[in-house]
Amino acid sequence: MEGIRAVTEMFRDADNRHGGALSRRAVIAQMADATATLDSCSYTEATGRELFSAIADLGSVAGWMTFDAGMHKSAQKLFITALHAASEGGDKAVGAHILQCMARQMSHLAHYEDALDLVALAQYGGHRQISPATKSMLAALEARFHAILGHLDDSERAAGQAEELFTLINPDDEPPHMTFFDAAELSATIGIAHQIAARKSPEPHRNRRADKSLNLLGHALSLRPEHRVRSKAFDHLGLARTHLAVGEISGAHQETQMALTLFGTISSKRVADRLTELHDEAAEFSKVSEAADLRNQIAEAVARSAGY
Repeated sequence: MEGIRAVTEMFRDADNRHGGALSRRAVIAQMADATATLDSCSYTEATGRELFSAIADLGSVAGWMTFDAGMHKSAQKLFITALHAASEGGDKAVGAHILQCMARQMSHLAHYEDALDLVALAQYGGHRQISPATKSMLAALEARFHAILGHLDDSERAAGQAEELFTLINPDDEPPHMTFFDAAELSATIGIAHQIAARKSPEPHRNRRADKSLNLLGHALSLRPEHRVRSKAFDHLGLARTHLAVGEISGAHQETQMALTLFGTISSKRVADRLTELHDEAAEFSKVSEAADLRNQIAEAVARSAGY
């Protein structure tokens, strides 16, 4: 059991450093081996619950890495398998974590109402067992999804709630699967929510929300540990898209360069997809040389990554 948890953390670290594609097959094989242990060994009820919980967490990493690799149907199957394991183990905290992973995937696939529903299910299904970090993270995701759907007041309310809940966190009491949700991750998630809201807002609210986004994403970058390479790429992408939302082409170009440098060191279809979105958003400025260069560099980088 401890071996399963140690391997899970090893794969989680590899995912943060290098993206999901490189180790995806290895983590799936490890999950299959761990699941076989349940079928071949005898154990007490308490040990069984611990085993199911550990396998659920490992499954969440397998699903996440598969999602990051762009293999969405396979990722969904892995998430559902992991969710069943969490249910068998009676671990609603891990279950809520898996649901938020699924919500992020639904948002990535533009199923925003489904994403919001999954967040609500995680919030209310496990509210007695989930930690302050989980509650804060779910509220931050709620803010993002409300912003996408144009519910800007609800987005600001949820963002404020996420910040309040974050003050209740005691890192020593948080489960291992929540170690990723630190001050940097909170700032980045809310910063993206403000970026999305800025794009949907008229003046002068657009500039106000864009300023919030830039401050929060910049703060997130300043706090990111070195091994969170993919997260830093997303932060730079978020800054680029915020600059673009208010027509600051030079800022968008500079942040895109940083994102592309990091993108060249990892393997992540999610980052490639976000770069493609930035490429499309910059189309309206394509007569500006820096915007045209931004689009050309993104197109080349995404094409290279697809050839691997």
